Amino acid sequence: MAAIRVLLVDDDEVIRSSLSGVLEQSGFAVTTAPNVPKALKLITGPDTYDVLLSDLHMPGAGDGLTVVSAMRHANPTAVTLLLSAFPEMTAAAQAIMHQADEILVKPMDLLSLVQIIRQRVASGPQRQREIETVAAILERTTEAAIQEWYSRVEAEPLLMSIPMSREERCAHLPVLFRELVTRLRTDRPIGASELASTAATEHGANRFRYGYTVSMLIEESRILQVSIFNTLQRNLGNIDYSVLLIGVMTIADEIDFQLSQAVKSFTEETLNADSWPRDSYAR
Repeated sequence: MAAIRVLLVDDDEVIRSSLSGVLEQSGFAVTTAPNVPKALKLITGPDTYDVLLSDLHMPGAGDGLTVVSAMRHANPTAVTLLLSAFPEMTAAAQAIMHQADEILVKPMDLLSLVQIIRQRVASGPQRQREIETVAAILERTTEAAIQEWYSRVEAEPLLMSIPMSREERCAHLPVLFRELVTRLRTDRPIGASELASTAATEHGANRFRYGYTVSMLIEESRILQVSIFNTLQRNLGNIDYSVLLIGVMTIADEIDFQLSQAVKSFTEETLNADSWPRDSYAR
Protein backbone atom coordinates (compact mmCIF):
# COMPACT_ATOMS: atom_id res chain seq x y z
CA MET A 1 0.00 0.00 0.00
CA ALA A 2 1.36 3.42 -0.96
CA ALA A 3 2.27 5.74 1.89
CA ILE A 4 -0.17 8.54 2.74
CA ARG A 5 1.24 11.76 1.27
CA VAL A 6 1.14 14.71 3.66
CA LEU A 7 1.87 18.37 2.93
CA LEU A 8 2.89 20.01 6.21
CA VAL A 9 2.80 23.83 6.30
CA ASP A 10 4.15 25.73 9.32
CA ASP A 11 6.41 28.76 9.68
CA ASP A 12 8.00 27.31 12.86
CA GLU A 13 11.04 25.26 11.88
CA VAL A 14 11.02 23.29 15.14
CA ILE A 15 7.39 22.28 14.68
CA ARG A 16 7.97 21.33 11.05
CA SER A 17 10.92 19.18 11.99
CA SER A 18 9.27 17.41 14.94
CA LEU A 19 5.94 16.82 13.20
CA SER A 20 7.50 15.58 9.97
CA GLY A 21 9.76 13.23 11.95
CA VAL A 22 6.86 11.67 13.83
CA LEU A 23 4.73 11.38 10.70
CA GLU A 24 7.51 9.78 8.69
CA GLN A 25 8.18 7.30 11.49
CA SER A 26 4.47 6.42 11.32
CA GLY A 27 4.74 5.59 7.63
CA PHE A 28 3.63 8.87 6.02
CA ALA A 29 5.42 10.52 3.10
CA VAL A 30 5.87 14.12 4.23
CA THR A 31 6.61 17.28 2.23
CA THR A 32 7.06 20.52 4.18
CA ALA A 33 6.57 24.20 3.38
CA PRO A 34 7.67 27.10 5.62
CA ASN A 35 5.13 29.62 4.35
CA VAL A 36 1.99 30.13 2.27
CA PRO A 37 3.67 31.05 -1.06
CA LYS A 38 5.81 27.89 -0.95
CA ALA A 39 2.77 25.80 -0.03
CA LEU A 40 0.74 27.24 -2.91
CA LYS A 41 3.57 26.45 -5.31
CA LEU A 42 3.62 22.84 -4.13
CA ILE A 43 -0.17 22.51 -4.25
CA THR A 44 -0.33 23.72 -7.85
CA GLY A 45 2.71 21.67 -8.86
CA PRO A 46 2.85 18.19 -10.38
CA ASP A 47 2.74 16.31 -7.07
CA THR A 48 -0.53 15.48 -5.31
CA TYR A 49 -1.22 14.98 -1.61
CA ASP A 50 -3.67 12.96 0.44
CA VAL A 51 -3.53 15.28 3.45
CA LEU A 52 -2.89 18.97 4.07
CA LEU A 53 -1.78 19.74 7.61
CA SER A 54 -1.34 23.50 8.02
CA ASP A 55 -0.88 26.04 10.76
CA LEU A 56 -3.80 28.48 10.77
CA HIS A 57 -1.87 31.62 11.71
CA MET A 58 1.33 32.40 9.82
CA PRO A 59 3.17 35.67 9.18
CA GLY A 60 3.36 37.19 5.73
CA ALA A 61 0.83 37.06 2.94
CA GLY A 62 -2.01 34.59 3.45
CA ASP A 63 -2.68 32.06 6.20
CA GLY A 64 -3.88 28.52 6.66
CA LEU A 65 -7.27 29.34 5.16
CA THR A 66 -5.60 30.40 1.93
CA VAL A 67 -3.76 27.10 1.76
CA VAL A 68 -6.87 25.07 2.56
CA SER A 69 -8.89 26.84 -0.12
CA ALA A 70 -6.16 26.29 -2.69
CA MET A 71 -5.99 22.60 -1.85
CA ARG A 72 -9.77 22.28 -2.07
CA HIS A 73 -9.64 23.59 -5.63
CA ALA A 74 -6.47 21.85 -6.81
CA ASN A 75 -7.12 18.49 -5.13
CA PRO A 76 -10.71 18.12 -3.86
CA THR A 77 -10.07 14.59 -2.55
CA ALA A 78 -7.39 15.71 -0.09
CA VAL A 79 -8.16 15.87 3.63
CA THR A 80 -7.50 19.36 5.05
CA LEU A 81 -6.52 19.85 8.69
CA LEU A 82 -5.72 23.15 10.42
CA LEU A 83 -3.61 23.62 13.54
CA SER A 84 -4.48 26.53 15.85
CA ALA A 85 -2.99 27.69 19.14
CA PHE A 86 -6.37 29.06 20.24
CA PRO A 87 -8.54 26.56 22.16
CA GLU A 88 -11.71 28.69 21.84
CA MET A 89 -13.07 29.26 18.35
CA THR A 90 -15.52 32.04 17.57
CA ALA A 91 -18.50 31.94 15.24
CA ALA A 92 -16.21 32.92 12.37
CA ALA A 93 -14.10 29.84 13.08
CA GLN A 94 -17.20 27.70 12.75
CA ALA A 95 -17.41 28.94 9.19
CA ILE A 96 -13.81 27.87 8.70
CA MET A 97 -14.92 24.36 9.53
CA HIS A 98 -16.89 24.32 6.31
CA GLN A 99 -13.59 24.53 4.44
CA ALA A 100 -11.25 22.54 6.69
CA ASP A 101 -12.15 18.99 7.69
CA GLU A 102 -10.99 19.61 11.24
CA ILE A 103 -9.28 22.23 13.41
CA LEU A 104 -6.75 20.81 15.84
CA VAL A 105 -5.58 22.72 18.91
CA LYS A 106 -1.84 23.12 19.48
CA PRO A 107 -0.03 21.63 21.23
CA MET A 108 -1.56 18.20 20.76
CA ASP A 109 -0.50 14.64 21.39
CA LEU A 110 1.41 13.46 18.32
CA LEU A 111 0.10 9.91 18.50
CA SER A 112 -3.43 11.34 18.51
CA LEU A 113 -2.53 13.41 15.45
CA VAL A 114 -1.40 10.29 13.60
CA GLN A 115 -4.66 8.55 14.50
CA ILE A 116 -6.75 11.53 13.38
CA ILE A 117 -4.97 11.68 10.03
CA ARG A 118 -5.55 7.97 9.41
CA GLN A 119 -9.23 8.26 10.37
CA ARG A 120 -9.78 11.29 8.17
CA VAL A 121 -8.09 9.69 5.18
CA ALA A 122 -10.24 6.58 5.66
CA SER A 123 -13.49 8.58 5.80
CA GLY A 124 -12.56 11.11 3.13
CA PRO A 125 -12.87 14.91 3.12
CA GLN A 126 -16.02 16.64 4.27
CA ARG A 127 -18.11 18.62 1.81
CA GLN A 128 -20.61 20.55 3.88
CA ARG A 129 -21.05 23.59 1.66
CA GLU A 130 -20.26 24.73 -1.82
CA ILE A 131 -17.27 27.07 -1.94
CA GLU A 132 -18.05 30.28 -3.83
CA THR A 133 -16.15 33.30 -5.05
CA VAL A 134 -16.91 36.74 -3.62
CA ALA A 135 -18.56 37.65 -6.93
CA ALA A 136 -20.85 34.62 -6.80
CA ILE A 137 -21.89 35.37 -3.22
CA LEU A 138 -22.67 39.01 -4.02
CA GLU A 139 -24.64 38.00 -7.10
CA ARG A 140 -26.66 35.51 -5.05
CA THR A 141 -27.26 37.87 -2.10
CA THR A 142 -27.84 41.16 -3.94
CA GLU A 143 -31.42 41.57 -2.73
CA ALA A 144 -30.49 40.80 0.89
CA ALA A 145 -27.61 43.30 0.78
CA ILE A 146 -29.86 45.99 -0.69
CA GLN A 147 -32.44 45.36 2.02
CA GLU A 148 -29.80 45.66 4.74
CA TRP A 149 -28.56 48.88 3.16
CA TYR A 150 -32.07 50.32 3.10
CA SER A 151 -32.70 49.32 6.73
CA ARG A 152 -29.51 51.08 7.78
CA VAL A 153 -30.41 54.17 5.76
CA GLU A 154 -33.82 54.24 7.44
CA ALA A 155 -32.02 54.54 10.78
CA GLU A 156 -30.20 57.71 9.66
CA PRO A 157 -32.39 60.80 10.34
CA LEU A 158 -30.33 63.04 8.07
CA LEU A 159 -30.74 60.77 5.05
CA MET A 160 -34.41 60.17 5.79
CA SER A 161 -35.01 63.93 5.97
CA ILE A 162 -35.13 63.77 2.17
CA PRO A 163 -38.61 62.49 1.18
CA MET A 164 -38.13 59.55 -1.18
CA SER A 165 -39.83 56.21 -1.69
CA ARG A 166 -37.92 52.97 -1.20
CA GLU A 167 -37.88 52.44 -4.96
CA GLU A 168 -36.44 55.91 -5.58
CA ARG A 169 -33.83 55.52 -2.86
CA CYS A 170 -32.68 52.07 -4.02
CA ALA A 171 -33.04 52.54 -7.77
CA HIS A 172 -29.28 52.78 -8.42
CA LEU A 173 -28.29 49.70 -6.43
CA PRO A 174 -29.18 46.80 -8.78
CA VAL A 175 -26.99 48.29 -11.51
CA LEU A 176 -24.22 49.03 -9.01
CA PHE A 177 -24.21 45.42 -7.84
CA ARG A 178 -24.14 44.11 -11.41
CA GLU A 179 -21.16 46.34 -12.19
CA LEU A 180 -19.48 45.30 -8.95
CA VAL A 181 -19.90 41.59 -9.75
CA THR A 182 -18.56 42.19 -13.26
CA ARG A 183 -15.54 44.01 -11.82
CA LEU A 184 -14.84 41.12 -9.42
CA ARG A 185 -14.83 38.70 -12.35
CA THR A 186 -12.36 40.67 -14.46
CA ASP A 187 -8.63 41.27 -14.20
CA ARG A 188 -9.00 45.01 -13.87
CA PRO A 189 -6.33 46.04 -11.32
CA ILE A 190 -6.95 47.88 -8.07
CA GLY A 191 -6.89 51.63 -8.68
CA ALA A 192 -7.81 51.40 -12.36
CA SER A 193 -10.26 54.11 -13.43
CA GLU A 194 -10.65 53.76 -17.17
CA LEU A 195 -14.13 52.21 -17.04
CA ALA A 196 -16.68 54.90 -16.26
CA SER A 197 -20.11 54.04 -14.88
CA THR A 198 -23.05 55.78 -16.53
CA ALA A 199 -25.24 54.64 -13.66
CA ALA A 200 -22.96 56.29 -11.08
CA THR A 201 -23.03 59.54 -13.03
CA GLU A 202 -26.81 59.48 -13.22
CA HIS A 203 -27.02 58.63 -9.53
CA GLY A 204 -25.05 61.73 -8.55
CA ALA A 205 -27.22 63.97 -10.69
CA ASN A 206 -30.42 62.42 -9.36
CA ARG A 207 -29.36 62.78 -5.74
CA PHE A 208 -28.70 66.47 -6.36
CA ARG A 209 -32.21 66.90 -7.75
CA TYR A 210 -33.68 65.28 -4.66
CA GLY A 211 -31.85 67.75 -2.44
CA TYR A 212 -28.95 65.66 -1.15
CA THR A 213 -25.61 67.07 -0.08
CA VAL A 214 -22.18 65.60 -0.90
CA SER A 215 -21.79 64.42 2.70
CA MET A 216 -25.07 62.52 2.37
CA LEU A 217 -23.81 60.83 -0.79
CA ILE A 218 -20.66 59.79 1.04
CA GLU A 219 -22.64 58.47 4.01
CA GLU A 220 -24.82 56.35 1.73
CA SER A 221 -21.70 54.90 0.15
CA ARG A 222 -20.19 54.13 3.57
CA ILE A 223 -23.36 52.31 4.60
CA LEU A 224 -23.25 50.33 1.36
CA GLN A 225 -19.77 49.04 2.10
CA VAL A 226 -20.82 48.06 5.63
CA SER A 227 -23.87 46.21 4.25
CA ILE A 228 -21.81 44.33 1.66
CA PHE A 229 -19.15 43.29 4.16
CA ASN A 230 -21.82 42.14 6.61
CA THR A 231 -23.29 40.04 3.80
CA LEU A 232 -19.91 38.43 3.20
CA GLN A 233 -19.52 37.85 6.94
CA ARG A 234 -22.78 35.90 6.97
CA ASN A 235 -21.46 33.73 4.15
CA LEU A 236 -18.00 32.96 5.55
CA GLY A 237 -18.67 29.26 5.32
CA ASN A 238 -18.98 29.51 1.54
CA ILE A 239 -16.21 31.96 0.73
CA ASP A 240 -13.17 30.96 -1.29
CA TYR A 241 -10.55 32.31 1.11
CA SER A 242 -7.83 32.29 -1.53
CA VAL A 243 -9.53 35.27 -3.25
CA LEU A 244 -11.21 36.88 -0.24
CA LEU A 245 -8.63 39.61 0.38
CA ILE A 246 -8.40 40.75 -3.22
CA GLY A 247 -12.19 40.58 -3.41
CA VAL A 248 -12.64 42.87 -0.42
CA MET A 249 -10.07 45.30 -1.82
CA THR A 250 -11.81 45.28 -5.19
CA ILE A 251 -15.20 45.96 -3.60
CA ALA A 252 -13.85 48.96 -1.69
CA ASP A 253 -12.03 50.26 -4.76
CA GLU A 254 -15.06 49.93 -7.06
CA ILE A 255 -17.50 51.53 -4.61
CA ASP A 256 -15.11 54.43 -3.98
CA PHE A 257 -14.59 54.86 -7.72
CA GLN A 258 -18.34 54.94 -8.35
CA LEU A 259 -18.75 57.39 -5.48
CA SER A 260 -16.16 59.71 -7.04
CA GLN A 261 -18.11 59.66 -10.31
CA ALA A 262 -21.37 60.37 -8.50
CA VAL A 263 -19.79 63.26 -6.60
CA LYS A 264 -18.35 64.68 -9.82
CA SER A 265 -21.76 64.55 -11.46
CA PHE A 266 -23.35 66.04 -8.34
CA THR A 267 -20.86 68.92 -8.39
CA GLU A 268 -21.50 69.59 -12.07
CA GLU A 269 -25.22 69.79 -11.34
CA THR A 270 -24.47 72.26 -8.55
CA LEU A 271 -22.55 74.51 -10.94
CA ASN A 272 -25.25 74.26 -13.57
CA ALA A 273 -27.87 75.20 -10.99
CA ASP A 274 -26.59 78.79 -11.08
CA SER A 275 -28.21 79.17 -14.50
CA TRP A 276 -31.42 77.23 -13.76
CA PRO A 277 -34.31 78.03 -11.44
CA ARG A 278 -34.25 75.74 -8.45
CA ASP A 279 -37.84 74.61 -8.94
CA SER A 280 -36.99 73.30 -12.40
CA TYR A 281 -35.57 70.20 -10.77
CA ALA A 282 -38.57 67.96 -10.36
CA ARG A 283 -38.50 65.51 -7.55
